[in-house]
This record gives sequence, C-alpha cells and structure tokens, in this order.
Amino acid sequence: MAKKRSIWARMFGIGKANANAALDALEDPKKMLDQSVREYTNNIAQAEQAVAQTIGNLRMAEDDHSKLQQEVKEWGGKALAASNKADEYSAAGDADNQQKFNQLATVAIQRQMDAEKRAKNLESTITTQREVVAKLKTGLNTMQTKRQELVAKRDELVARARNAKTQNQMMDTLKALDVNDPTSEISRFEQKIRQDEAKVRGAQELAASSLDAQFAQLEDLGAASEVDARLAAMKASSAPQDVLEEADDAAAIEAGQPQVSEIEARLAALKKNQA
Repeated sequence: MAKKRSIWARMFGIGKANANAALDALEDPKKMLDQSVREYTNNIAQAEQAVAQTIGNLRMAEDDHSKLQQEVKEWGGKALAASNKADEYSAAGDADNQQKFNQLATVAIQRQMDAEKRAKNLESTITTQREVVAKLKTGLNTMQTKRQELVAKRDELVARARNAKTQNQMMDTLKALDVNDPTSEISRFEQKIRQDEAKVRGAQELAASSLDAQFAQLEDLGAASEVDARLAAMKASSAPQDVLEEADDAAAIEAGQPQVSEIEARLAALKKNQA
C-alpha cells in the first residue's frame, strides 16, 4: 500500500512539474505585467470612488452642521422675539397672550437646544470623517505613485525580456551557424581538391617511372648525343682548314723572301755591270 502511494505521489509530482513547465511556457511577461497594471489601476479606481464617496459624506455632514448652526441662530431669534412679545403683553396686563408667547419662547429655546445638540454630535462625526478623508487621500496618492513605479518597472522588464529574447535568438542563430559553418564545408572541399591534386601528381610520377618513359628518356639521350657528335665533327673539320691556311701563309712568306733577295742581287749585278 505504501508503495502504491509512493508511485501515485511520484506521478502526481511529475504531472505537477509538467503543468508548471507548460504554464511557464505560456506565460508572456508583457501580458502578465500588463494584467498587473490593469488590476492595480482598477484598485485605484475603486479606491478613488470610495474616497470620493467619503468626501461627499463629509461635505454633506458639513452642510448639515451649517444648517443646524443656522437653526440655532434662528430659534434663538424666535425665542427672543417671543419673550419680548410676552414682556409687552405682561406690561399691558394681558396674561393670556403673555403666557402664549412665553410658551412660544420656551418651544423656540427647546428647538434651539436640540439643534445645538445635533450640531455638537455632528461635529465629532465631521472631525472623524475629516481624519479618514485625509488618510484616504494619502493612501490614494501612495497607490498612484506605486502605479507609476509599477508602469515604469513593467516597461523596464518588458524591454529586458525583449532584449533577452533577441539575444537568445542571436545565440540560437550563432549556434546554427556553428553547426552549419560554411567555412567547414569549404575546408572539406579544399581537402578533397588537395587529395585529387595529390592523386594527379602521383599518377604523373608513376607515369614518369614507367618503361615507356624510360625508353623515351633513352631516345632523348640518343638525340642529344647525335647533336653533340655533329657539333664536335664540325669543330674538328674546321680546325685543319685553319691550319692549312696558316701553312699557306707561311710558305708564301718564305717564298717571298727568296724573291726579294734575287731582285736585290740582280739590281746589284746590274749596278756592277754598269760600273
């Protein structure tokens, strides 16, 4: 039985937690604060009505007190007039009218006393109501001040909630950018391209090391050797020609030298024969 209670308690706790989470998700700070401002404004309106009614009652009591004071004066005047009239009838020896006006003066005095009594009782009520009105006015002013503070706080909290929501959206966007970072995609493609380029270089090296490439290198070497051989032959063939040319020049010089001596000898002989 205790185990069943524990299970039900846990299920109730889970349900309550889920309900609270749902309520938290549904709560809109702006709407909740606006509702608080509306409720407090309604309370102020009700307080204003109560204060207005209390002030109205006070003003009525003050008006009644003024009327009673006026009645006190009027009944006092009537009593004095009736008493004077009774004195006149007394001086005239008219006992009946004297008694009549004395009775009227008495009634007037009684009415005056009653008005004074009611005015006195009303004075205490007016004093109490004035104190209540003063307190209500102070309380109403306090409520209005608090309402202004509540409105200002509401605006501040709404602005903070809006900023927090915007920042959360920015953070979510940044997280999404981190997850779907375009630079990572570019890096992936760059890595793939580098791998393809490496494959091409490897294939080129492999092709260069193949048998056909080796034979092509031999043919290139053979062609180069033939060119070198021809250049050497041309150099070799040009060397003897130069030597022969140089030899012919030397023979001409040597042949010229005897010719010069023979001419001189002949000239010398001619000169000798002439002599």
